Amino acid sequence: MWNLGAGVVWRAAYVRAVRSAFATVPFYRERWALDGREDPVVVPGRTGTNGGAAPLAEAVHKLVDLVPLAGGAPRPDPARGLGRVLRTARAPGPESLVVLLGPDGLRPPSDLPKGVRGCVADPNGPGASVLRELTAVLHRGHRVLVVGEDKAITAVTAAVPEAHRIEAVPHRELDSLDSGPYGVLHDPVLGYLGALGNCGRWHLDWPHVYARPTAGGLAFTLLRQDSPRFVDVLPAGGVRGEIAPCPRHGTPVVLT
Repeated sequence: MWNLGAGVVWRAAYVRAVRSAFATVPFYRERWALDGREDPVVVPGRTGTNGGAAPLAEAVHKLVDLVPLAGGAPRPDPARGLGRVLRTARAPGPESLVVLLGPDGLRPPSDLPKGVRGCVADPNGPGASVLRELTAVLHRGHRVLVVGEDKAITAVTAAVPEAHRIEAVPHRELDSLDSGPYGVLHDPVLGYLGALGNCGRWHLDWPHVYARPTAGGLAFTLLRQDSPRFVDVLPAGGVRGEIAPCPRHGTPVVLT
């Protein structure tokens, strides 16, 4: 089972994030002052809707108000956390290339392991420069990991002569978790939240992501993102689920 001390530390990090958001982020200052909170209580005697959790769509609609009063980045980073969750999903080795499939304007992942390169490609079919780099890496005997939606991964592999050597890491959202064998838990706004482990369970990136069940579904908090701040937000669909320790690894997994 998960070490009790680690659970206490995880919980404490979440409480600090909530208190900081209430004190410094306009969106939460206004919403929680009106609605109240359940945990931790910031308005005595009021529990708030869904235990204080807010729909992610509502937060994004007021994105400028998710920037702390001291300032910070005004845009979400959909590639946030990819390097960390890949270590669980399908760890890239030295000289590997990670191809992230996404829309124009998507920034390359910034947290890949040392010696691993990353690039962004059009999900409707990679450009010639990406295909050349991808093919060159394969010819040198190094690994290529392609991360994205199933349809987009198929478009890439169809364009590469040695497609059988490409390692697919498909996106999965909370309402479409499956048994793999590989995959990463992704939200278009929050970024990468976890990955499918070798135990067949969906592991949270728990040092950086907190999750808890509410009446409106699983609510997520990005513990180490300074701006924009996402604290107790409910991804689209309000997916019901539980957070439990993995019987094999002891760290938090998502059960839906």
